[in-house]
Amino acid sequence: MKIALAQWRIEAPASSQEFAARVSAEVAAAAAQDARIVVLPEYLALELASTLDANTRADLAATLAALQAVHADWLRLFAGLAAAHRIHLLAGTFLLAQANGRYRNRAYLFSPDGAHVFQDKLTLTGFENAAGVIEPGDALKVFESPYGRIAIDVCYDSEFPLYARAQREAGARLLLVPSCTDTEAGATRVRIGCMARALENRIFVVQSVTAGQAPDNPALDTNTGRAAVYAPSDRGLPDDGVVAVARPGETWLIADVDLDLLDATAANAQVAVPVDWSRQTRPGVVRAKVETL
Repeated sequence: MKIALAQWRIEAPASSQEFAARVSAEVAAAAAQDARIVVLPEYLALELASTLDANTRADLAATLAALQAVHADWLRLFAGLAAAHRIHLLAGTFLLAQANGRYRNRAYLFSPDGAHVFQDKLTLTGFENAAGVIEPGDALKVFESPYGRIAIDVCYDSEFPLYARAQREAGARLLLVPSCTDTEAGATRVRIGCMARALENRIFVVQSVTAGQAPDNPALDTNTGRAAVYAPSDRGLPDDGVVAVARPGETWLIADVDLDLLDATAANAQVAVPVDWSRQTRPGVVRAKVETL
């Protein structure tokens, strides 16, 4: 199965129509390469901040409030693209207003029939906490698909082992990680988190990223990271755990992911972290004992 992972260069569309035209063309290009799952990055909706006036754009809370007007169009756009190209399409994330006036960083996954499900980001970064208007989600999910069960961890959530572990125990074998990082250190943390989750759970982890400089967009001014596909580093799988990584300047990383290979190579595996996971919870080791040296 081919998966397309965006290394999405942040631009400054003059209108929502211009944004939709670019997204439509790029998704069509990915689908034309036979990608069955297409993954766009975290905070993709914030690219639309460029359609707002400078004062609104400079205030994150005002930006989020203004972008709620395009939410219905957002859903129609991506539902239509998923249906038109017969793909599963993760539409990055949209910060959606809640009844309490705060916003959730929501990753929508669309199916070929145009229906959608979502996973909210569960743990906030320092930036999101400091914004004062974003709240974490409260439900961890796994989604049935023709390719097996799929899970989503939004960026920072990939750095927390228990989320992916619970999703793996619910049957997920493919973890989608839409991300956005503004420093090399941040990109490194998410990359290492993705690789660790692949190793711990014997799953494939695929990451999409935002890329490039956008000085007129305060929320997305600097973007780092590389789109990539990670696997457990074991017999029959890549020794370094890296299936594929995008080259600088590329918009799409198109990679083959063979989910059956996880089971086919399991019997000959050198390590069995998923099987041995419960050994961490034995009564004698669940808490460290302090001894005097």
